[in-house]
Amino acid sequence: MQDNTRIGEVLSTLDKGLPQALQRLLEFLRIPSISTDPAHKGDVRRAAEWLRDELASLGFDASVRDTTGHPMVVAHSPKGDRRALLFYGHYDVQPVDPLNLWDRPPFEPEVQDAPAGKVIRARGAADDKGQLMTFVEAFRAWKEVHGSLPTDLVLLFEGEEESGSPSLRPFLHENADELRAGIAMICDTSMYADGRPAITTQLRGLYGDEIIIRAADRDLHSGSFGGLAANPIQLLVNALATVKDAKGRVTLPGFYDGVEDLSDELRSDWDDLGFDPSEYLSRVGLRHPVGETGRTGLEMVWNRPTFEINGITGGYTGDGFKTVLPAEARAKVSFRLTGTQDPQKIREAFRAHIRNALPDDCTVEFEAHGASPASRMDISDPAFGLAKAALSDEWSREAAYIGAGGSIPIAGDFKEILGMDSMLIGFGRDDDRIHSPNEKYDLDSFAKGARSWARILAALT
Repeated sequence: MQDNTRIGEVLSTLDKGLPQALQRLLEFLRIPSISTDPAHKGDVRRAAEWLRDELASLGFDASVRDTTGHPMVVAHSPKGDRRALLFYGHYDVQPVDPLNLWDRPPFEPEVQDAPAGKVIRARGAADDKGQLMTFVEAFRAWKEVHGSLPTDLVLLFEGEEESGSPSLRPFLHENADELRAGIAMICDTSMYADGRPAITTQLRGLYGDEIIIRAADRDLHSGSFGGLAANPIQLLVNALATVKDAKGRVTLPGFYDGVEDLSDELRSDWDDLGFDPSEYLSRVGLRHPVGETGRTGLEMVWNRPTFEINGITGGYTGDGFKTVLPAEARAKVSFRLTGTQDPQKIREAFRAHIRNALPDDCTVEFEAHGASPASRMDISDPAFGLAKAALSDEWSREAAYIGAGGSIPIAGDFKEILGMDSMLIGFGRDDDRIHSPNEKYDLDSFAKGARSWARILAALT
């Protein structure tokens, strides 16, 4: 249990100041900081300047840093002798299309009643302005109670996350000494599906590729050439079909190098979550889990690598029927990676597998679509246990260490460039409709999120 003598007054201040905190968030949400749309370039900068001014008013040394794209907001609390903490979030938002599916204008935020309680409805409410402001409000209450900020805090708020973060890696390289800390805090995540607080401790990596197989120099009549000439679609599907075996395991040589089984601590945490793969699949109209034999559902989506065919085209696909052997066939594939799997080695093995499946007179081209390794955090670091206990105290439920099947590149960037692990702690919900019309953020997530960060600050500083 957390020592309430240090944190109690901060939590009380957050509770009393919630109406004002909510008004600040609504003001922030009115800024249409859509990073993918050049027409909103000025709005993105306006959001960055709004954040800078808020942070400066709390005593941070805050600045807007220009990049080749949208600006970064960087802020520092006074220097001390504690382990530095880096807080990351993003202030840009997704486009709002299709606008006609919104129940109200997306940049006119409103607090609404909903079946499970009050929600904040606006673009960016959950992704990521509401989450980012849980940081800021925790800092605000801490300053009000203690008269000063905790020492050794570094804040990095990005304006390009929703447009692929093209400026982020160069910015990290150029400012590594300034930004490097003991550990990073990332708020752009969610709680577990049932509302249980959680720390995401591992993320799968991703390698994507596009394959273009060409055979004859034109489409061929299947009556004249069928059975004699190579069919690139057939060659493609045959090659892709043998990437996995009947037990769901990938057959590429060396593919499982670096894949690690769960630790006893994580396995226990995951078992306690009570995940039902059949129920999970029922939400999308399916019932029967498929995949690697002998693995639990959460292992398959969080801790095991995958191979998936994401799209395949070739030949005649219009209305009616046309009997041709196509000259070309294409597929897009992806691998989710875990442990220390090397995406470059897997790329080499996959491409060799495809080449070996082709006759000498057929050709193949590949177009790479990204390659990033998995991220796994060292939960033996005492900070993880302290943060987990703080979350458990706030939510009156035992917090869990969880994984994520997707990829959050910033965690890998922090590890690779700044040499530090990240804690991914967010308070989003499965029904927040991020990237969709009518995005929302639960008022309870906003209020208790700020309280959670205040508790974590007390535990770690």
